[in-house]
Amino acid sequence: MKLSARNQLAGSVAAVKEGVVEAQVKIDIGGQFVTSVITMDALKELGIAVGDQVVAIIKADAVMLGK
Repeated sequence: MKLSARNQLAGSVAAVKEGVVEAQVKIDIGGQFVTSVITMDALKELGIAVGDQVVAIIKADAVMLGK
């Protein structure tokens, strides 16, 4: 699959917190963590579970930095 998004972070699913409509998926990227919020439908269709290898694909026109 080709994507226009250049920010792709590969990691493993560290935790999944299911809600009624959405789920929070915490991804371990080499000891750092990023959390994605996806629909419950997407969670089930993709079969995402703790331990799975995933890629967080970030398409944003604004990325904040801190120092």
